[in-house]
Amino acid sequence: MNQGSKIINLGLLAMFCLSMVADISQAQSPKELRKLSPQEVQRIEKAAPNNAAVKPVNPRKLLVFWRCESYFHTSIPVANKALELIGQKAGAYETVITDDYSVFTAESLKQFDAVCLNNTTHLEFDPRKTPERCKALMDFIKGGKGIVGIHAATDNFYRWPEGQRMMGGKFTGHPWVAGGTWAIKIDEPNHPLTAAFGGKGFKIKDEIYRTDAPLYSRDKQLVLMSLDMSDEATKNARGVRPGDEDTGISWVKTYGKGRLFYCSLGHNNRIYWNPAVLQHYLDGIQFALGDLEVDTKPKPVD
Repeated sequence: MNQGSKIINLGLLAMFCLSMVADISQAQSPKELRKLSPQEVQRIEKAAPNNAAVKPVNPRKLLVFWRCESYFHTSIPVANKALELIGQKAGAYETVITDDYSVFTAESLKQFDAVCLNNTTHLEFDPRKTPERCKALMDFIKGGKGIVGIHAATDNFYRWPEGQRMMGGKFTGHPWVAGGTWAIKIDEPNHPLTAAFGGKGFKIKDEIYRTDAPLYSRDKQLVLMSLDMSDEATKNARGVRPGDEDTGISWVKTYGKGRLFYCSLGHNNRIYWNPAVLQHYLDGIQFALGDLEVDTKPKPVD
């Protein structure tokens, strides 16, 4: 091997090692989240709804949990700030933000009206290893509280089947990548939680998760929005396969006495300064908190 080839190979090896380090750095939650720039905060503040759909019956408290044991979404701090600001601006709820598992005890969860899983991945909930943690969250939901899932919230509970059933789906891929622009249709144009979109479908640049049966099913949850497969770019995204014809974007369901709202949008930072999406999230959170009563009855496909 000549000297030039050695240099090229060493260069390629160095690039590979750097890429591996980058992947590892994205794998798990950092010890501290980055602070948003003033420009980012201003964009969120400008887009955040001025008013809540309904006035809270009682002061509400939302737990925002952002821990990642697998891929870490860099939009997490942006979403945290957005959730805090829309609660404050609309007077809908107080926000507590943490990545500490110790919050998942029956005693600690008592103070909250809903839990929001902000882009969490591969959370350590295992009935064999962490039975108390699993029981605390499930009792919280089934007892009448709420859960909100943002984007990667369906990339969790791989050792806890009941947790996945609660969420109504699990991550199995994303043919619709973050750099693409995809078409969304409104399945429930007259539903209070889709009011922000005025009954009209739209296109958005974000990463969309695949939703596979049987966990995802219109028999089990009310699907509010889904991918519009009449759009050529959406239908022909690289990696689309049979079964992707019905890919849910957001849905609601009751679980026990509790309430779940999930929305797939939230990979890209810009999602959190989209006024309609922030309104959709606020309305969904108010549903989960117990203030906004809406229909959750599934509409099975005939």
